[in-house]
Amino acid sequence: MNDGSNESRVLPDYAPEEAWARAADEADPLRGLRDEFHVPQRPDGSPAVYLCGNSLGLQPRGAAAAVTDELDDWSRLAVDAHFDGKHPWYSYHEPFREPLARLVGASPDEVVAMNGLTVNLHLMLASFFRPTAKRYKILMEECAFPSDTYAAKTQLQYHGFDPEGGVIAIGGAEGESAIATESFEQALERHADEIALVLLGGVNYFTGQVFDMQRIARAARERGCVVGLDLAHAVGNVELGLHDWDVDFAVWCHYKYLNAGPGAVAGCFVHERHARRTDLPRFGGWWGNDPGRRFRMHLEPRFEAQPGADGWQLSNPPILALAPLRASLDLFDRAGMQALRSKSKSLTGYLQYWIERAGDRRIEVRTPPEPAARGCQLSLRVLERPRELFDALTADGIVADYREPDVVRVAPVPLYNTFRDVRRFGRAVCDWAGHTEDREA
Repeated sequence: MNDGSNESRVLPDYAPEEAWARAADEADPLRGLRDEFHVPQRPDGSPAVYLCGNSLGLQPRGAAAAVTDELDDWSRLAVDAHFDGKHPWYSYHEPFREPLARLVGASPDEVVAMNGLTVNLHLMLASFFRPTAKRYKILMEECAFPSDTYAAKTQLQYHGFDPEGGVIAIGGAEGESAIATESFEQALERHADEIALVLLGGVNYFTGQVFDMQRIARAARERGCVVGLDLAHAVGNVELGLHDWDVDFAVWCHYKYLNAGPGAVAGCFVHERHARRTDLPRFGGWWGNDPGRRFRMHLEPRFEAQPGADGWQLSNPPILALAPLRASLDLFDRAGMQALRSKSKSLTGYLQYWIERAGDRRIEVRTPPEPAARGCQLSLRVLERPRELFDALTADGIVADYREPDVVRVAPVPLYNTFRDVRRFGRAVCDWAGHTEDREA
């Protein structure tokens, strides 16, 4: 099995037989984590093959108890649960700092769980996107997640700039879906005096490409650009080092690889060099104010932001929405991102193996083949009758997702997916492709 010691290593010993997949699962040191999740069932009661954690992660079995704890405290203590509950609500967000910091490569005071992803992005742009008449453009990847594009263009419009001309979108070379790091560097060189902000998806939602965030951030910082990341498809998927990469801010959601439930409270990173800056404009709110003055209320009406990422908070934490994240973060701490990433490379490599084994020219993998340039997700472009393949997978109890016009996204998540899950997917694709060799394997 892959020990993760070589970024470009591909397992040489994949095999199609059930016995191989079963042995790989039995040798997996993380195999017990699957039992910590609710896996959807097929109509016959058998487990579905859930390969859609890139869109919505499975529910941790501990999530219900975490929510029930807060409901119980609410029923027993009412307002007194703010200070006397099992997990006091007043400081409820604080224990999330350290596990989130470990996941994104930050100091605890650089991260905070709050709001929704795009709300956090707008709050960050209010502080860090400070365009001038000459330097106002935003550099992004082509085919960025729509919400990022909407945020960037409406911020440009808000500041009085042309929302179309103000975005520089970098795409792949002709015929290529992957975007070379050099393309970002060349754009930064050409437009250095015009670019105010680099806003990059750490992992592109459509292609699954992992960008070289550290290198792009360094090139941007050398040219005086602010650097912000959307880590919605990166956090809990790939290893991150936000503090050492010297990015200014990052935002992410917790409902994909972090398994905190639909519409879960999002996350935010602000580099510590901005922790005490008073020159940064921001929108103030009660929970971002200095905690020592918080209950002075109308007696001290001046907003004084507490240092660190907490100073960008607006409202008190939504306890019932945050509770499931507590259960999920416990599992990440048990596993460790290094071990999860190692297993992910093996699972995704096995997925690639099955696509190649199917040998169907109608299927193109849009995700880069190098393990370092992809996370869990492979994006499959289906050149003919793409819906037919997706419907065949669904009929076989396999949950993936479809993106117009012709892409099926598949994500084997190391917390709960298995080699046998990937094998079932592979055999279904082979059946659709008419590759009969594996039907009895």
